[in-house]
Amino acid sequence: MTHKNTWAIFAAAVFLSLPMAACKDTKTLQENEQLKAQVDQLQKDNAQLQSNLDGMTASRNDLAKENETLKAQLKAARKTPARTTKSRRTHRRR
Repeated sequence: MTHKNTWAIFAAAVFLSLPMAACKDTKTLQENEQLKAQVDQLQKDNAQLQSNLDGMTASRNDLAKENETLKAQLKAARKTPARTTKSRRTHRRR
């Protein structure tokens, strides 16, 4: 008897869940479409930002190389002493 009740309950549960599974919530579908559109837009934005980042990284690397070159030139210029003229002492009258 218990075996028959178990099958009856299982059959009733399946029978009652079929309409719920077949019914699609339109609000959920709309939200899913909106989310898909947002994901697509974010992927496009991400690609654009990645492109910008690559460009900025290349520019930064170029500037770093230029900076090192200028530092080397400055260091070389400091090694050679600057020629200064000796100041003459003048006697002041009082």
